[in-house]
Amino acid sequence: MTQADKEQDNGKEKEKDREKEKEKEQQRGVKRPIAPPVIPEPLQEQIQSNFVVVIHPGSRTLRIGRATDTQPVTIPHVIARRHKQSGQSRYEDAWLLRGGLNKPESNEQRQNGLKMVDQAIWSKKMSNGVRRTPVLSEQARAYNCQIRPAVLDSSSRVKWTNTNHHPLHLVGEEALNVNPSDCYNIHWPMVRGQLNVHTGPGGSLSAVLADLETIWSHVIQKHLEIPLKDLKYYRCILLVPDIYNRQHIKEVVNMLLLNMNFSAIIVHQESVCATFGSGLSSACVVDVGDQKTSLCCVEDGVSHRNSRLCLAYGGSDVTRTFFWLLQRAGFPYRDCQLSNRLDCQLLQHLKETFCHLNQDISGLQDHEFQTRFPEAPALLYQVRLGDEKLQAPMGLFYPTTFGIVGQKMTSLQYRSQGDSEDPHDEHYLLATQSKQDQSSKSTGDRKAISRPGGGLDGEMSSQGGIGELSDLPRGCGSGIGGGSGGGAAQGEMELGPAHGECLIGAGEVEEPLSAHLSRKTAIMNQFESKALGLDKAILHSIDCCASDETKRKMYSSILVVGGGLMFHGVQEFLLHRIINKMPPSFRRLVDNVEVITRPKDMDPRLISWKGGAVLACLDTTQEMWIHHREWQRFGVRMLRERAAFVW
Repeated sequence: MTQADKEQDNGKEKEKDREKEKEKEQQRGVKRPIAPPVIPEPLQEQIQSNFVVVIHPGSRTLRIGRATDTQPVTIPHVIARRHKQSGQSRYEDAWLLRGGLNKPESNEQRQNGLKMVDQAIWSKKMSNGVRRTPVLSEQARAYNCQIRPAVLDSSSRVKWTNTNHHPLHLVGEEALNVNPSDCYNIHWPMVRGQLNVHTGPGGSLSAVLADLETIWSHVIQKHLEIPLKDLKYYRCILLVPDIYNRQHIKEVVNMLLLNMNFSAIIVHQESVCATFGSGLSSACVVDVGDQKTSLCCVEDGVSHRNSRLCLAYGGSDVTRTFFWLLQRAGFPYRDCQLSNRLDCQLLQHLKETFCHLNQDISGLQDHEFQTRFPEAPALLYQVRLGDEKLQAPMGLFYPTTFGIVGQKMTSLQYRSQGDSEDPHDEHYLLATQSKQDQSSKSTGDRKAISRPGGGLDGEMSSQGGIGELSDLPRGCGSGIGGGSGGGAAQGEMELGPAHGECLIGAGEVEEPLSAHLSRKTAIMNQFESKALGLDKAILHSIDCCASDETKRKMYSSILVVGGGLMFHGVQEFLLHRIINKMPPSFRRLVDNVEVITRPKDMDPRLISWKGGAVLACLDTTQEMWIHHREWQRFGVRMLRERAAFVW
């Protein structure tokens, strides 16, 4: 018999053995999971970075550019759409205004928050060892109420966007400068890091996606000078929030690959890209944006799922609070309105110019600013300010100062609710695994009963076989793991050790599972309704890491990115608050706590985008690309297969 014949016989014997094994499993009642369709591996090819477009969509700003560009194109993420019918009522998405501001308790909450801010300012000594003398707003008010503006020029030389040719839409700065009397609706397609889906005009999911496609296509054509018909030769890297809406991400990827016709896409998280952009292997990433603040611990390119936290406040809340403080101090520009988008731009500029977190700057100081609006003269105002410049940014550490009542202020990463296009998701794996556990448990019970003294063994077996206990938070079983995505009931959210150990006692696992889950949901709802200060949120995120070694790494590398915390003195201020609030046990163990606000002297607003550009150049990202044909055939299942994070 030849060697080939022997190998053929061995193959037949192995096939027979597999068939016998299947028959035995069927007799035991064990069902084998249906294997998902095999997704062919794409051919490895050399990727040219100048044919990769990196897109980082923010709530207020869009950053987009080729991976080879030194800086992205940065424009306001807004669109103006012309009315389809004459006489149609005008609609404009809010900029600085938001829900929960006009409640009866709002003003009282603002005042209480301001008292805590003033107490914190007084309690911290200046660098010379002297306590800071508080400056009352009444001291500045008497001066500011007497101020009258000086006319710099009879014409501001600022004009409304020309709409004489009746364009169907306008994007970016052109949209912001549309005359309110023109027949255009103003839409911001993203709010607090998510798609701006609402019940008003232009608030449907399809309308928001159409706005995104129009804005992104406009920038690609006009600023990147890439014809849309050539996008089939380009690839795309899309940066998404750490806490993401799966349905929204699926729809955006669908739009990029099928509507805009990119040839391939990588979807990655902002926090991981921030570590790539800053050149750090591990960091606690604090991303303070215009409308949200997200925190996440990243280690070796992996985002720790339990450490993710999203706070529903950001730079625009600081701007609005600064305006409230300016009004208390007799702000001389008395026609300023939060509902006017040009005034919102002015207030943003004043916040970025005047506000700081340097407690050594004290006392009353005189400043000046200009107003230049279309169809109005250019005016110069004088304004005297004291502690208002420090109080406003400190609202990030005392969020009650924002006066937001009855809104969800803290978000955690929820489990997937399932998708009809992705049948072999974690719920499928959970269901099949629990059936196997039950089958093996019943088999074990039968064996235990058949043995002498099997009652005790049977008890032990049944306790060990309750799969649900492993799905409870830490302190109520073995804890929830963030690695595989499996192991929790449908709709259950990820909880870190701080939730499990502090909120739910370890000795209460004997209660029924349904009662435990409902109690946990109530506690989590209460947790999410409270607004954590930024320093407490950082400590919470780090505390949710699994090991002390990881926690030490995070304390020694706290990376602050985004444009919402770009105030003078922020590095020293945040470092002082973190060290003071650290658990005493870690103060002894951590060699040095470091807060990084400008890695490599880079603009913190561009770090995540830069990380996306770095991602395009790595050879290790070859297997992460989702190609156009693959998405057409397999859809959202490709995100589960190729995403670098647990989908």
